[in-house]
Amino acid sequence: MVPIPLQADTVFAAPLSEPVVRLLIAGALGLFLGLEREWSEKSAGVRTFSLLTLSGATATLLAERVDAGGALLAVGGLLVLLMGALLAVRELRRGTEEPSLSLTTSVSMFVAYGIGALVASGLVTEGVTVAVISSALLVLKRELHSFAGGLDRQELRSSTEFAVLAFVIYPLLPSESVSLFGVAFPPRVAWLMVVTVAGIGIANYALVRSYGGRGVAITGFFGGLASSTAVVGSMLDHARQRESVTEYAVAAVLLADAAMAARNLAIVLFFTLTSGPGTLVAAAVPLGALVLASVAAAAVTADWDAELEVDLESPFSLRNALAFGGVFAVILAGSAFAQARFGTAGLYISAVLSGLVSSAGATTSATLLYLGGGVGGGPAVVAVLLASASSIAVKAGLTLSGPRPFARAVTLWSAVLLVVTGVAAAASVLFGGGF
Repeated sequence: MVPIPLQADTVFAAPLSEPVVRLLIAGALGLFLGLEREWSEKSAGVRTFSLLTLSGATATLLAERVDAGGALLAVGGLLVLLMGALLAVRELRRGTEEPSLSLTTSVSMFVAYGIGALVASGLVTEGVTVAVISSALLVLKRELHSFAGGLDRQELRSSTEFAVLAFVIYPLLPSESVSLFGVAFPPRVAWLMVVTVAGIGIANYALVRSYGGRGVAITGFFGGLASSTAVVGSMLDHARQRESVTEYAVAAVLLADAAMAARNLAIVLFFTLTSGPGTLVAAAVPLGALVLASVAAAAVTADWDAELEVDLESPFSLRNALAFGGVFAVILAGSAFAQARFGTAGLYISAVLSGLVSSAGATTSATLLYLGGGVGGGPAVVAVLLASASSIAVKAGLTLSGPRPFARAVTLWSAVLLVVTGVAAAASVLFGGGF
């Protein structure tokens, strides 16, 4: 039998640019988005949302090939809006849903149509992102309503001020890189990093507010995303008051280390994913090993069903955001000066010292210097690892003021985590060709 060669333009070997593949992706995303609506027993479910994304994709493909396709795409969008409005009115007349829930279904239908249009136009990643975020918003509707309703007036005002500041400052900053002690860095990316870290703290605060102290995992990991130092302080209080919770307090600190490493890795990968110098994937192995080792150590140490509370300061504060921005600016200036004055060794020393205060600030600083071309990929990864190790060491040092069993356990496990991270980094250099 003579094999049939697969041409590059066949469906079987089609890339994402193939229209048939885009239609399949659009239909799959519509099915994914409609799962929650179907589970919630809404009028529009899996089939409706799949047809909506396919309609948006079909109209977009026609718009690219037919003169009147643009009008067809616009008319389709208007029809979807009209259909959603009629559906909302019908549900409101029946009195089966609250007004907000009826409007949510109607709006999500238009979003599904837009997702199909995005995918068909070649913006596949953007379409998938919109679908995932929309699905999360639908699934977490109760938690979001509960969290928003629990905000006090001061938190609401502070969050509004922070949002305005974040969006106003960004376009005012120069788009070109500027020089700091002879090292270039992009100001807009720097501010975006500050906003991102603050956003992580706000999201974590929402999770803790919604789920409370349901286990060591919630307390340690989510608390560590915002402030691992706060977790250590809270666990010190628990260990001093009740000796029986020592094991759970140790597990919470270990999970805070895992959160710290995961956050730093996310910062490094996210901001270098589409950068010119290239993604710092070399940080994934040692930081990933640190996350896994921390979680495994916490699992061995204590039962995660135990309930512990941790008090986190509200992140809805313009002062807190500016405070982190100030710390980050100092760390960035110190790192740039040390690197320019003492070379790579100065960068490493600065990373260690900065990690004692804020490993997130040290990580963003190293990443920013890398993006600006001030340091290479290898030194940037080493600086991030040193800052993360410094954060682990300072948390172990803070526990020395607490009960001896608690301090001894945290110190021992911290040493183990540092060894694991070092071994993973060495293995990455030996078998992966270095940083």
